[in-house]
Amino acid sequence: MAPYRGFGMTIPFDGVPLHAQRERIEELAELGYTDVWSMEADGTDGLTPLALTSVWAPSLRLGTAILPVYTRGPALLAQSAGSMAQAAPGRFVLGIGASSNIIVERWNGVPFTEPYKRVRDTVRFLKAAFTGEKVTETYDTFTVNGFRLGAPAVPEQAPPILVAALREGMLNLAGKEGDGAIVNWLSADDVATVAPIVKAHGDDKEIVARLFVAPSEDTDTVRAQARYAVAAYVNVPVYAAFHEWLGRGPQLEPVWAAWKAGDRAAALAAIPDEVVDDLIIHGSYDECRAHIQRYVDNGVTTPSITVMPLGGVDVREAVRRLAPSA
Repeated sequence: MAPYRGFGMTIPFDGVPLHAQRERIEELAELGYTDVWSMEADGTDGLTPLALTSVWAPSLRLGTAILPVYTRGPALLAQSAGSMAQAAPGRFVLGIGASSNIIVERWNGVPFTEPYKRVRDTVRFLKAAFTGEKVTETYDTFTVNGFRLGAPAVPEQAPPILVAALREGMLNLAGKEGDGAIVNWLSADDVATVAPIVKAHGDDKEIVARLFVAPSEDTDTVRAQARYAVAAYVNVPVYAAFHEWLGRGPQLEPVWAAWKAGDRAAALAAIPDEVVDDLIIHGSYDECRAHIQRYVDNGVTTPSITVMPLGGVDVREAVRRLAPSA
């Protein structure tokens, strides 16, 4: 079996106040997890859980998967990332990406324009800013005039920058100008399509995959409940384009048509079982572990698990039983 570089868990855990998660995060390190990865959508911001973890579990590597490049200005993003890298020297990985029109435009009121160029420009700016030198540059999507990252935030070790990537453009950017890619909502077989694009720019490029896992053998219930999560993503334009590129257009066309017509029930019902099974890891614990390994065998270097409480799954038990030490 191919080795993985790290084995991560998505934090924070749902249903537990942030201040009360210390014991659960400390346990992750004891269970053999190497990484924790945060996200930024409609819950906690992407950095506060990592800042807490940097103190609670100082052996864990800390990553954002992801911080959107639109919702913080370039200078603030450099300050945020630089401060986190200072708090956890050598243990912080900055994952950034375009996010989606829903999060950027609908929820934050920021125009979602030229996402490829915005991510590219942000990578280039951050690399310059992390040196501590003054940055005066006109990029395609923004201009920075005389910004210098202040000494308390200049990282002792510049954090690796990973790019959230779906299709070829971003995957190439992740490999060419970033230190690797963050991928999600794809099957283990899909990894064999996306990983070579990133690794064409270097075998050392990291590929973090956010994996959604529901270790339950109540297959019918898991599929029925998982359809809501699948529908929420495959109907977002950037993910619809991604799955069409991967070849799922014929399977998902009825879903997209019903969704656009406003018939949510029909859209859910039209999601084929095989699409759910491709995108959501479920079954017995042995089956889930074998399924995660397929992602690794196809090119993922760092799986990061999100336990989904579907089919009666107890999240804490699943975290323990899916751990590297289990």
